Amino acid sequence: MTVWDDLVGQARVQAQLADAARDADGLVTAVADRSGATLAPAAFRMTHAWLFTGPPGSGRSTAARAFAAALQCVSPDRALGGEPGCGFCDGCHTTLVGTHADVEIVRTDQLSIGVKDTRELVRRAQLSPAGGRWQVIVLEDADRLTEGAGNVLLKAIEEPAPRTVWLLCAPSLEDVLPTIRSRCRHLVLSTPSVDAVADVLVRRDGIDPATAASAARATQGHIGRARRLATDERARARRAVVLKVPLRVADIGGCLKAAQELVDAAGEDAKQVAEEMDVKETDDLKAALGAAAGGRMPRGTAGAMKELADRQKRRSTRTQRDSLDLALSDLTGFYRDVLALQLGSRVALANEDVRDSLDRVAQSSTPERTLRRIEAIIACRQALDRNVAPLLAVEAMTVALRAG
Repeated sequence: MTVWDDLVGQARVQAQLADAARDADGLVTAVADRSGATLAPAAFRMTHAWLFTGPPGSGRSTAARAFAAALQCVSPDRALGGEPGCGFCDGCHTTLVGTHADVEIVRTDQLSIGVKDTRELVRRAQLSPAGGRWQVIVLEDADRLTEGAGNVLLKAIEEPAPRTVWLLCAPSLEDVLPTIRSRCRHLVLSTPSVDAVADVLVRRDGIDPATAASAARATQGHIGRARRLATDERARARRAVVLKVPLRVADIGGCLKAAQELVDAAGEDAKQVAEEMDVKETDDLKAALGAAAGGRMPRGTAGAMKELADRQKRRSTRTQRDSLDLALSDLTGFYRDVLALQLGSRVALANEDVRDSLDRVAQSSTPERTLRRIEAIIACRQALDRNVAPLLAVEAMTVALRAG
């Protein structure tokens, strides 16, 4: 199993990254050669900064991690012509599980990545590799950099350390500062096919073919969501509730009740994350600050505790937004199927398991009304991005769904 096996439906991107990994391997080998041999010329397929873009579920972070592992590959087979990225050596394994000393994988559960955190990354990027072949920084949420943080990162990318590689991930080019994206090698990932996602769920996760096919079809090729839907009963229950919303907005009372339930469900997700993480984080920080056995905090530690509380609050907000966004994606998929039925399209339906509901809505409406409903969902997502109160935004959407 090579490091590329989890990169589903991205043959072109995989080939480009494999070529770059080979060039990088040759470059490091030449630099390390003490025999006096002439160093290899600069590898034209390898560069110090990469930008992976693609729709949600396309595998941006998976591609970045696989490339990082290939750069750190220390398999002895390379000397015999083997490709970097074997998947079994210590360099590949520790990178993929997130424990390699020279690979920093950055993901945020906050609403944004600020200047302070970015400066720490830039400081690390200036270090030489401790034991690996490259110092690799994988920034999975480059679209969440604040403008100030982006300017800090720009300086590091403009003047890179000799053995440092930046791997940035974002949904699209427009989500990254122009000055940053102009200095990165750009790779575009596409949404994998439903069959490819179903195949990887069966092959890697041991999910039965029928369940895997249903989950892949319902999520339209989103690998992470498909795996969760296939393995998590609670996720299936939440999706079932969301897909009933179009049938519950016949009157204003139904609209408001459906909106409240969607927001409450998202709040429950945020609460669960808080229960799992907040208490442990708070206890660990108190212990680190030297809290007494009775819980009394030493003088001068109130600021650190407040900073943690603020960070936990921002994480809760993002968790709620992400949960709502997932529900809105499912709702968009429902109306997309309705539109396909109304127009007589032969495209495969994502929600075949609720075909009766699709037929009912399709027959009682028109394509024009369906399009307006999809626009109402998009408007709700935009409102949430602008920090509109979730309940107000979702209520406005459900009322618009009723009006069509």
